[in-house]
Amino acid sequence: MASQGIESPKVYVPAEEAHAYARSLLVANGVPEVNAETIARCLVEADLRGVDTHGINRLPSYMKRLRQGVMDPKASPTVETKTPVVAMVDGNNSFGFLACTAAMEFAISAAKIYGIGMASVKHSNHFGMGACYALQAAREGMMSLIFTNSSPAMAAWGSKEKIIGVSPLACGAPGGVEKPFILDMAPSTAARGKLYKAVRRSEKIPRDWALDADGHQTDDPAAALKGVMLPMGGPKGSALAIMMDVFSGVLSGSAFAGNVCGPYDPSRVSDVGHLVIAIKPDLFLTIDEFKDRMDFLFRRVTQSEKAPGTERVFFPGEIEQLNQESRKKTGIPYVEDEIRTLNEEARLVNSKELRI
Repeated sequence: MASQGIESPKVYVPAEEAHAYARSLLVANGVPEVNAETIARCLVEADLRGVDTHGINRLPSYMKRLRQGVMDPKASPTVETKTPVVAMVDGNNSFGFLACTAAMEFAISAAKIYGIGMASVKHSNHFGMGACYALQAAREGMMSLIFTNSSPAMAAWGSKEKIIGVSPLACGAPGGVEKPFILDMAPSTAARGKLYKAVRRSEKIPRDWALDADGHQTDDPAAALKGVMLPMGGPKGSALAIMMDVFSGVLSGSAFAGNVCGPYDPSRVSDVGHLVIAIKPDLFLTIDEFKDRMDFLFRRVTQSEKAPGTERVFFPGEIEQLNQESRKKTGIPYVEDEIRTLNEEARLVNSKELRI
């Protein structure tokens, strides 16, 4: 049972230290250095942006999958061009970070020439924070759409069977002088990773996040993990989750319909599917017109009249960017149990431990 909402004390780790730890652990577990660099960057970027559910605390579950032989540490994705603007990426059971990064690299390169690029990914694994790939595109001046499917965690609306994933939708667009638009959201009331985080930190969860195995609302994250996540907006969230399965799993040839294996289950390969699309933003306007319009939208949203009790109106992705700016200065907050677990993982392979 989770604790009665008592917040665990935090310790702060510089981003560079977290990155060095992650990179060292991955290399010590057989991951090639160039791949370890990409994975570590994605994980630490999640921690910096405050997406703690998808940061370096995921590493112990990934390492367990490597030790069980259900994920290949040395594998790299391969890219097969289907048309000038479409590619099929085979993850080859490598880390999802690698497969999705390669897919977005192709999509961006195609979009720079032809205006749009798309890549479907098969035989992949959990790819972490979806915003990572929207940011990858935005840094190259591109708009983007990122889809993935995931292991079953939610019931279709009206059902009680766990058959669809809490699969995130991410998308982005560059701004001008203002912050970019970055959306990264799960079709459930909350991301399932927040349950694992709450278990690690002995914290309760809001009762509207999930049901236990008997179908009752619960504030115990351990009980919620045995039940199902609740979709946001009822049937709308359920339909969005099914859409992720169509465009990521069915289309790519990967697992779908509840057959994806989750990152915390070391019993078999995951076979996750993704889909990424990059779009050149000056197809219909000049780039300056596009950026001016994005900046106008940013200001129109953030400067709109606030409802009672609201201190500030945020643009999608703005809170995460502010977190990143703050955490680069203060360090990334973890709890002592998380540090202890991570360092136990490092000692297993004699790699670098985290220093507080």
